[in-house]
Amino acid sequence: MGKPTPMDREAADRIRRAAWDNPDSATVGSGWDVRAQDAADKNEDEKDDE
Repeated sequence: MGKPTPMDREAADRIRRAAWDNPDSATVGSGWDVRAQDAADKNEDEKDDE
């Protein structure tokens, strides 16, 4: 496996938009949209600290 790519704001926005478009999706049910946004926020904060 290659190196994982950190979640960024653009990817989190795509996930949230997909969840918004289909509120019955597994993405919403699993909470992945919220976790993606949290990860993007964390990664952005870490990037700002550098």
